[in-house]
Amino acid sequence: MSEALPFIMFGLVFGLILFGFPVAFTLGGVSVLFGLIFLDPTFMGFLPSRIYGIMTNEVLIAVPLFVYMGVMLEKSGLAERMLETIGLLFGRMRGGLAIAVVIVGGLLAASTGIVGATVITMGLISLPTMLKRGYNIELATGTIAASGTLGQIIPPSIVLVLLADTITNSAQGGGSADVGAMFAAAMLPGLLLVAIYVIYILILVRIKPHLAPPMPAEEVAEFRGEGFWKKVIGAFLMPMLLILAVLGSIFAGIASPTEAAAVGAMGATLLTLFTKGKEGLSLKTLNPVGLETLRITSMVFIILVGATAFSLVFRGLKGPDILIDWIEAAQLSPQVFLLMVMVLIFIAGFFIDFIEIIFIFVPVVVPIFSQMDMNLVWIGILFALNLQTSFLSPPFGFSLFYLKGVAPQEVTTPHLYRGIIPFLVIQLIFLGTVILFPELVVN
Repeated sequence: MSEALPFIMFGLVFGLILFGFPVAFTLGGVSVLFGLIFLDPTFMGFLPSRIYGIMTNEVLIAVPLFVYMGVMLEKSGLAERMLETIGLLFGRMRGGLAIAVVIVGGLLAASTGIVGATVITMGLISLPTMLKRGYNIELATGTIAASGTLGQIIPPSIVLVLLADTITNSAQGGGSADVGAMFAAAMLPGLLLVAIYVIYILILVRIKPHLAPPMPAEEVAEFRGEGFWKKVIGAFLMPMLLILAVLGSIFAGIASPTEAAAVGAMGATLLTLFTKGKEGLSLKTLNPVGLETLRITSMVFIILVGATAFSLVFRGLKGPDILIDWIEAAQLSPQVFLLMVMVLIFIAGFFIDFIEIIFIFVPVVVPIFSQMDMNLVWIGILFALNLQTSFLSPPFGFSLFYLKGVAPQEVTTPHLYRGIIPFLVIQLIFLGTVILFPELVVN
């Protein structure tokens, strides 16, 4: 019976979350109850020090700073200007507007790292335009939803920050995955994913040109007239400077990820001031930005407190040791165990949010990967790519919910499901490629 206890607790937590109970209180409450009933009462005395460790963890300061940066950039009109400019740059090409959405999705991912804000912004701006230009509804919605999730994998990403911290704290017997290493490892997969989306769109419109007609010649000619370069530089210069300031300072070793997040938050504030003037920093703008930052950050950290209790009790019940014994008894290779974990996380992504998956699954499986001497940075990137699919997977993909909330009436839920399937297939093939070729992530 004692061997089954950690997994009964795991199943109970997962089941209660599926029934709609609050994640943080389910994680914390069930774990504390199991700890008090089945462990020595003095064992739970370790919990306050674990929670204090979260409060004093400098790495996690990056979370509210990156959230603030993303929300502030959303208010600055950056996405709107980039979409309009890139859309007209590729205007005479079939599928040019869809390619513009993918590129802007990548740039916004590197500027903000917040999926919901990116999908909603691009849905509001580009979806009506694409439909007006005669784009196929499935192609338009699939492109927007998939491009919006690039913020999961392209640094700076809140997902990567949380994954890095959780993996490092969960690893046993050596091994870690600090935020800087995760950011560096995620760059190539993120850029490759952007390129693959663009190639897919180009091939699709080559085979079926009616799905994505070019923009009217006169509209493109007007854009390419007076002030053309000024528009292009204005749309690209500021976001590129912000990306260089944040990621460049990390990769050059000038700043830690937390310090770079502070640079990004200040840069987003200055960019809003530059583009919107003093009105951009009025209380009318700052109040919703502050409240949204507070809401998202509070949600993340209260779940993290509950997850800390879960991780502590799961270890106290010898969950990782029992799992390792089972794996050795079943003679599972590291590759087979990795495949099982990837499938489990993919299925979980149909039902629960990525933050919940990170804080429930990662502490359970990372100690085993650590004992198997597997590269934890590579494992972290695989988790991030897999979690990205959770935003795309029907019927509960959050990216689809975000887009449906801002889509015109003629866009139905079946349109969204049919449109996202090709991109979901691409995502799964790419995930399999990174599993087979770890050198794409680590040297």
